This record gives sequence, C-alpha cells and structure tokens, in this order.
Amino acid sequence: MATTTATITLSSTDILSNAISLSKTSTLYDDSSTSTGLTQCTMGKVNVYVTGSSFNLINATVNAEDQTQYAYIANKNTTAANYITISIYNEVIGKLYAGDWMFIPWNASDPVGDNGADNDIEVEAFVGGPQAVEYAVFTETAATNLDASGD
Repeated sequence: MATTTATITLSSTDILSNAISLSKTSTLYDDSSTSTGLTQCTMGKVNVYVTGSSFNLINATVNAEDQTQYAYIANKNTTAANYITISIYNEVIGKLYAGDWMFIPWNASDPVGDNGADNDIEVEAFVGGPQAVEYAVFTETAATNLDASGD
C-alpha cells in the first residue's frame, strides 16, 4: 500500500484586519476506504505553445468512473504575465499564471466510452513562448471494471 499525503497551507498577514493561517492535510485513499492508499501515479512535463486551441494534457479513460483520482498541474513558467487556462471538456475551470499550481479531485471517466474528450483535462497557452506545464495524476490501481455480463 502506498501512502500519499496532500498538504496545503494558506497564510497572510494583510489580507484581513488580522493575520490568517490555514493548514489542511489529507491522506489520499482508494474509493471509500480509509486503509488502502492510492497506488498509481502518472506524471509528465510538456511545453504548451500559443496556438489558439487547447491541448489534451490528461486524457480521460474508459472504465475509470469508479476510481479515485486526483490531478496536479503546475505552470512552471517564470514570466509573470504568461498564463495557461485549464479546462475540462471545453469548460474553463481556471487560469494558472507563472508559478501557479492546482490540485483537484477528478472524474477521469470517459462517460460515453468513445475515447473522446468528454472529461479530458485540457490546457491552452495565451501569452509568451512555450510554457512548461508539469502534471501528475494519482489514482488507485488501474483495473478494468466489468459489468454483470462478464464481457
């Protein structure tokens, strides 16, 4: 069993009239288990160019509907104005400027089973030259989910 722990800390001395400090840690588990940790990780780094269209960064897969998945994406660019947008099936969920990152739970299933882009995570660059984007997907053991017919 692998143990994967995610931690986020947010702090500021001047966003409110008083200083704030929030910290949360979570161990990532398979499905509804509290004893079996995630066992698979896929990761990579790509250069995303300004092309006027999005690029499939992480593809959804058939039979992943009942699996636990988390996606980490970071814009490794160092020029502050250079940003990328992150979308799931043409629905923009946010922008990542230079140095920004995100970590989200993700439903990696391909809902219609056609290997289409239905739940793919897409990225698009808007400013500057190639932008280095780093990503990782943490999931439980990849297994084929068979239905009752045994096909």
